[in-house]
Amino acid sequence: MVLDQQRSVRKETGARYKRQHSKKKEALGRTPTLTKIGEKATKDIKVRGHNLKIRVLRTDIANVYDPKAKKHLKAKIKIVTGNPANRHYVRRNIITKGTIIQTDKGSARVTSRPGQDGIVNAVLV
Repeated sequence: MVLDQQRSVRKETGARYKRQHSKKKEALGRTPTLTKIGEKATKDIKVRGHNLKIRVLRTDIANVYDPKAKKHLKAKIKIVTGNPANRHYVRRNIITKGTIIQTDKGSARVTSRPGQDGIVNAVLV
């Protein structure tokens, strides 16, 4: 099944629009990257404008910011303890923006989008 972000073929009344143009790169939709905990694995995706978007499929390291010491540290991710995006992501150890992760430095909230940024940044809570 193709994910598409263009308007529907049908009107509200059920009638069809006259003509649909060919599908464009900007209307392309993709399935979400569900970043998990494990040995680092990334995937490069070609996007519009000859650019690359790096998706993290699995990672076990996060860049953690300590606001008290005002320093950035590398920390090993142990487990996901909370996720406001979906409560079932906690059980499956899926990391998204806003996820609370348990690291060897303490509990931290993820501030980056690992499925789009290619890295896991977090702030100690």
